[in-house]
Amino acid sequence: MENTKTFDDFGLSANTLSAIKAKGFEEPTDIQALTIPVMLRDDTNIISQAQTGTGKTAAFGLPLIEMVNTKAKNVQALILVPTRELANQVSEEINSLKGDRDLRIVPIYGGQSIDLQLRRLKQGIHIVVGTPGRVIDHIKRRTLKLGGIEHLILDEADEMLNMGFIDDIEEIMKHTNPEKRTLLFSATIPPRIKDLARKYMNGYEFITVKKKPLTTKLTQQIYYEIKASDKFEALCRIIDMESDFYGLVFCRTKNDADQVANHLIDRGYDAEALHGDISQAQRERTLAKFKKQRTHILVATDVAARGIDVNNLTHVINYALPQDPESYVHRIGRTGRAGNQGTAITFITPSEYKRLMFIQRMAKADIKKKKLPGVDEVIKAKKEKIQDDLATILEGTLDKKYYNWAKQLLEDKSPTEVVAALLNYSFEEDLNPETYNNINDTRSKGNPLDKQGKTRLFIALGKKDKLNSKKLIELIRSRVAIKPKQINDIQVLDKFSFVTVPFNMAEQIVGSFRQRGGRPLITHAKGH
Repeated sequence: MENTKTFDDFGLSANTLSAIKAKGFEEPTDIQALTIPVMLRDDTNIISQAQTGTGKTAAFGLPLIEMVNTKAKNVQALILVPTRELANQVSEEINSLKGDRDLRIVPIYGGQSIDLQLRRLKQGIHIVVGTPGRVIDHIKRRTLKLGGIEHLILDEADEMLNMGFIDDIEEIMKHTNPEKRTLLFSATIPPRIKDLARKYMNGYEFITVKKKPLTTKLTQQIYYEIKASDKFEALCRIIDMESDFYGLVFCRTKNDADQVANHLIDRGYDAEALHGDISQAQRERTLAKFKKQRTHILVATDVAARGIDVNNLTHVINYALPQDPESYVHRIGRTGRAGNQGTAITFITPSEYKRLMFIQRMAKADIKKKKLPGVDEVIKAKKEKIQDDLATILEGTLDKKYYNWAKQLLEDKSPTEVVAALLNYSFEEDLNPETYNNINDTRSKGNPLDKQGKTRLFIALGKKDKLNSKKLIELIRSRVAIKPKQINDIQVLDKFSFVTVPFNMAEQIVGSFRQRGGRPLITHAKGH
């Protein structure tokens, strides 16, 4: 069915509607429109057949927010999920929708400190989002009491079945309040899921939505396996390879979004950050500039990107791997709209490969591995763009002052010499291979000296010395004739800093800061 309802039609509270608006949700998805009213009636169990990426977290999260009694101190809802990543994602999503309610939600899963979980559970939690194994651990310890819960949500039920959790789920259900409501979400309904429903759900309403392809065929999907420290250099290469890059770059945290955007601006790209700490007025200004393509790169967190509706993006880049298939689908669905081709690129570190394969399987996506463009390819692309730009300028009308200046330059030099000098003056850093950082193979071990002749330097000064990136560059340039673009990957920490510089300049820098006696101010980084 095609949904024609709005969130105002469901009888949600003003607080919840305000939180929905702040997140940028414009209208409910089909599964939300079907599930929210039934859940709010609170008179039946529900089996909901819905694919990943249909907005089902909000479908059950919004009614839970409305129905939980925040004055009570007991657990009122348990949400079971197959993975720790999904536990975190569901918890964060519901937290982002609760508005100013004093609603307490905690994710619990294996691999996280059980002591930390015990402390949180003792604080009076209303909603627990957990993996089956860890929930059973707490039941056995008697640190999680489910006899009073009013709602049990089984999210990705078929995936929990595939992962062998069905017996654990049955064990958990035996410890829950028999009068509770149960909501089961599953992309497929295999026989074992039906058996579970017949045994533990005394009647239910079945909800399903028409299957839609999760990922558009107009979106080319690519991933690059690289080290975390090489992500920024990889991002720059991808941008440089495109003649008209116009895209969204997704980061996991607000700090990451700010840092990536600032580094891009430092390198001369027109980029801006968008995250939850940015005021509504600034958000509107930033989005207006992006939609009019006065800004070509928007670096955003998932929450901040809600409600961005742009049809002609060339790229969506997952600078950080999304936490689950649903987030992946939401992100890459922003390309390939309105019949336009789009490219979705995901950066992963070697340890994230399994999670990417899980996302690919669940989202039924075709994500192909590719090799990052080399420095020679980037320089070739830049040369082609320069030639195209020059051709465009030559087609127009130039001011007479440039013709007069050109005649002066050509009085005692050949045209080839003058053009070569101008190209060198304007584009020397863009077209010089030595100004590019090398991206190491993920299988190689860390070495401060890379193949392109770059090395990492340690500086015994940091934020406590009132140092920042700009001041650090100025400090090095006060002693050594080095261009700002040759000082890269700057990290200013509390007590010390790191920079990457061309190897042939490193000794000069180290030597110029050498002190007599005491600790050297700048040295080669050891094993960084």
